[in-house]
Amino acid sequence: MTKTKKLQVSETIIVPSKPQQILDLLIRDCGATLAELATLANWLPHSTRAYLTGLRKKGHVIDSDKVDGVRRYRLSSSPEA
Repeated sequence: MTKTKKLQVSETIIVPSKPQQILDLLIRDCGATLAELATLANWLPHSTRAYLTGLRKKGHVIDSDKVDGVRRYRLSSSPEA
């Protein structure tokens, strides 16, 4: 009897970190709603707003606009060195 060996090909999928995913949403032209950010991070709305405050304290400029009754957050620029 001949035994055959299966070669296992290992694919490494790099998933961006949660903070990077949030920044990616904020960088978009349309920005992101609080609900989108909270769903992505699996956080409650108040925790998501606190994270946005932390980003502001780190030097990120975050704009917010209310369109059709829904607030959208958008990253204006990167932190200054």
